[in-house]
Amino acid sequence: MAIALSDRNASRLLWAMAVACAVALGLALIAQYGWDMRPCPWCVLQRLLYVLVGALCVLGALAPGARRPLAGMSFLLAAAGMASAIYQHTVAAASFSCNLTLADKIVSGLKLDAVLPSVFSATASCAEAAVSVLGVPFAYWSLALFVLLAVMAIAVASRAREPQGH
Repeated sequence: MAIALSDRNASRLLWAMAVACAVALGLALIAQYGWDMRPCPWCVLQRLLYVLVGALCVLGALAPGARRPLAGMSFLLAAAGMASAIYQHTVAAASFSCNLTLADKIVSGLKLDAVLPSVFSATASCAEAAVSVLGVPFAYWSLALFVLLAVMAIAVASRAREPQGH
């Protein structure tokens, strides 16, 4: 049995997801420029995923007819974010260099580090970027948000239409 989610609530959920993505990106930039927590390629890849999920959620909130497929794509990107956060913490953080990893190839291949270096330029190795905030690894904070985004995307993508007249 699907949980009924009205168009209005779906729109609110999508806006909340977009705001969460913007806040995540903002906090990453504050950490980078305010607390000198330099990002590695995996951090930068997760920033890109937040931007993409946020953009899809804004589009979904503004285009009710496209909500389900956009929420489905948001789910896939959030799942990619979960995988990247787990990989960053369990594998990449133990290696000194992130050069030529999948994350590095994606970011440099898209030329994001050249187009907007203040946001998308990796300036630390994976080992250097393995820091904790409030005793929790930074990558796990990102993982938690990607999990929340995935759950919210599923709620929007699988929502059941309310009967007409309600």
